[in-house]
Amino acid sequence: MAKSAKVAHVSETPATALLRSHGVAFTEHPYDYVEHGGATHSAEVLGFDPFAVVKTLVMQDQDGKPLIVLMHGNRKVSTKNLARQIGAKSVEPCAPEVASRHSGYQVGGTSPFGTRRAMPVYIEEGILALPRIALNGGRRGYLVGLDPQVCVQLLGARPVQCAIDL
Repeated sequence: MAKSAKVAHVSETPATALLRSHGVAFTEHPYDYVEHGGATHSAEVLGFDPFAVVKTLVMQDQDGKPLIVLMHGNRKVSTKNLARQIGAKSVEPCAPEVASRHSGYQVGGTSPFGTRRAMPVYIEEGILALPRIALNGGRRGYLVGLDPQVCVQLLGARPVQCAIDL
């Protein structure tokens, strides 16, 4: 821990502004972003368990309606299981430009908090059992650490079971 005695200040994002406005306690974890590094990269550089680093995935149902899925960093989404649990015919990831249009964030920096458009949020059930999680703070190379229950309280995130091993 001696490595970074002083924490680099990260400018406000829509996500951190929302968290602050609701009085949510969170920690800031900037890191050097790597294209296609994903949650495993950020977990590795920050010394976090990839299971507790949560990915924010923008997906869409068969009608093109967007939704957010919060998933463990070292798991992927079974779109079949997810669709069945949310009553959709099918679910698929959005194309990056579509995801950015819905969320207002650049892919790789998507936070479930402070999105441009309100979307239903689904959270892998196991995440809610963790004491703390790290998820994107609204910018590439920037995670925030918080209690996973905040996702339910602020986003109305609904638990699902759709994780499969990478």
